[in-house]
Amino acid sequence: MQIAISVLGFILFVGLVLVHEWGHYIVARRNGVKVEEFGLGFPPRAWGKKRKDGMILSLNWLPLGGFVKLKGEHDSDTSKGSFGAASTWAKSKIMLAGVTMNLIAGLVLLTILAAVGIPKILTTDAVGQDQFTVKSDTKIVRQEVRAGYVDPGSPASKIGLNSLDVIQKISNSSQTRAVSTTEQLHDATTYFGGQTVTVTYKHKGQVVQKNVALLSKAEVEASSKTNNPKGYLGVVPTNLTLQRSTWSAPIVAVGLTKQLVVLTFQGLGHALSGLGSLIAGGLTGNHTARSNGQEQATSQVGGPVAIVAVLWDGGSLGLSFVLMVIAIISLTLALMNVLPIPALDGGRLFVMWLSRLFKHPLSAAAEERIHGTGMAVLLTLFALITIVDVRRFF
Repeated sequence: MQIAISVLGFILFVGLVLVHEWGHYIVARRNGVKVEEFGLGFPPRAWGKKRKDGMILSLNWLPLGGFVKLKGEHDSDTSKGSFGAASTWAKSKIMLAGVTMNLIAGLVLLTILAAVGIPKILTTDAVGQDQFTVKSDTKIVRQEVRAGYVDPGSPASKIGLNSLDVIQKISNSSQTRAVSTTEQLHDATTYFGGQTVTVTYKHKGQVVQKNVALLSKAEVEASSKTNNPKGYLGVVPTNLTLQRSTWSAPIVAVGLTKQLVVLTFQGLGHALSGLGSLIAGGLTGNHTARSNGQEQATSQVGGPVAIVAVLWDGGSLGLSFVLMVIAIISLTLALMNVLPIPALDGGRLFVMWLSRLFKHPLSAAAEERIHGTGMAVLLTLFALITIVDVRRFF
């Protein structure tokens, strides 16, 4: 099941790229601009087919997204059917169409999830605020505790408890403590501290029961004074909660989208701050600043490798979690593409409006230099992020 859900997640991720480019395609066609190529991935081309209307459908080797190639893409082109010959309003609509489609896709997915059961991923402990919801129209439909980090040599490790396994209950010969929250797990392990208990957990869909002796209170307290504190069971747990709304599902989708946008900007700020510390540390020879900056910058970003890893882990958590990841990626694509970064939609729009503001039309060569440089920087960042992701996940 995990494989099937993960594969579905990857297909939906590719669908986000197609939805984005379809937005550019349909709006360009409706505004009289000829589309020469609709591509998935970036060149070099792996496969291509020319349609009767002259447009080429292509698959390309670099899995960085997709593109729609328009006739006369430079602002200085004036031939009939070219992008350059379109009005400023038409050009703006064409460039913002992809962003709009990703925003709509993200909102639709979040609305559906809110109606059937949306994962609670934002908590006060994690991000300083609870996930947006309309309390009067919210019902918890699933709640469980999963293992996060398992301490090597701990009781959890000895019984084969793995990351993402569901911890269901802990019992001894006379009493059973059901576990559905991290607080209940903490209370149960504290109560049974030092005793031999039966831990019931679910591993890859199979219910497992194992006997193990928990650490005693004295052992836990003694370890708290060292650099390697231990818990009674030896696992860092996480709550997984699904909550459902009815009439308020669209409101929940909009409210959560606002939260995610704000948190994304905060993450970008931390990444840029970390990059600044990394550069400053490199120039001044401050190893600590450089190391801290590198950790802060890389922890906030992820590329295709990270996406595949997250979709794989999400597959073990269920379809709702994979759909949640896809919705967040869709909103992130919309947000990143609207930023004034050369080579991206927002960057092209910004450059065009800037040239209009100063009444200084750019030549084709000038546009190529600006957006070509932006693409080179993005490709370099892509390569670096991929290296970081490989080290992080493998």
